Amino acid sequence: MVKAIRVYEIGGPEVLKWEDVEIGEPKEGEVRVKNKAIGLNFIDTYFRKGVYKAATFPFTPGMEAVGVVTAVGPGLTGRQVGDVVAYARNPMGSYAEEQILPASKVIPVPPSIDPIVAASVLLKGMTAQYLVRHCFKVEPGHTVLVHAAAGGVGSLLCQWANTLGATVIGTVSTKEKAVQAKEDGAHHVILYKEEDFVARVNEITSGNGVHVVYDSVGKDTFEGSLACLKLRGYMVSFGQSSGIPDPVPLSAIATKSLFLTRPTLMHYAGTRDELVETAGEVFANVASGVLRVRVNHTYPLSQAAQAHADLEGRKTSGSVVLIP
Repeated sequence: MVKAIRVYEIGGPEVLKWEDVEIGEPKEGEVRVKNKAIGLNFIDTYFRKGVYKAATFPFTPGMEAVGVVTAVGPGLTGRQVGDVVAYARNPMGSYAEEQILPASKVIPVPPSIDPIVAASVLLKGMTAQYLVRHCFKVEPGHTVLVHAAAGGVGSLLCQWANTLGATVIGTVSTKEKAVQAKEDGAHHVILYKEEDFVARVNEITSGNGVHVVYDSVGKDTFEGSLACLKLRGYMVSFGQSSGIPDPVPLSAIATKSLFLTRPTLMHYAGTRDELVETAGEVFANVASGVLRVRVNHTYPLSQAAQAHADLEGRKTSGSVVLIP
């Protein structure tokens, strides 16, 4: 038996229960991994609240972890006991001391990268990678708007877009987070609780607007984000921390011939080759210093409920890691 977080019903952080579970042994094509660090991501709260539907109940949440292989399934090659590996996205279930994973979903972690850093950056870094490299390809001369610029993904987006030569505008909620966003490469930072971010973007861009908005906030920022875009600009809505945006009539994007997309990582890193390439670029950028990973908060896995409450209460910045 191992300890894990289990969810029996949708609800607030209090539905996260710390329990004993039996996980068994790896079958063909699988590995058993003893987790060393588990990444906390906003998507975990979406499944807990029922915004996204879990396939079964009860379930163990969590989409990201780094650990050591303790057993391999029969006939498996390419992985061995003692390997340090990471995984992100599917299958869900990383809030556990140990778990069984498909070998095709795990990525070797370079020895130069600490497991806690790897667990904090893989899912968020892969998200940032497909957003700036594929969803809208950021290039020198572009102006980008990043909401929640001091958050886990927002921090990486600011750094990566800056490195690619873009002018980066970030929105944050506090002066402390504004300092971090500046350090992470945002050329302009907007305190959205004190300023109208649409008016400020208009001022910063001399009325031209931005080429792309990366919006993980959703309901509270969606309409304003559209207003910030220039002609033929890209609205990239990749999250909804404030709630799901209201439906948008086509006429709202026709006024400036805008592009609107609601992407998800699994469609950009769905194959083994895509997964290896995306994760490899993330780890390479961490190792080279292009991406500075901020593990600003760690919690014992048993206190996942408190970590969720703090994340949703905007009491965190950077990455949050759970330690089994």
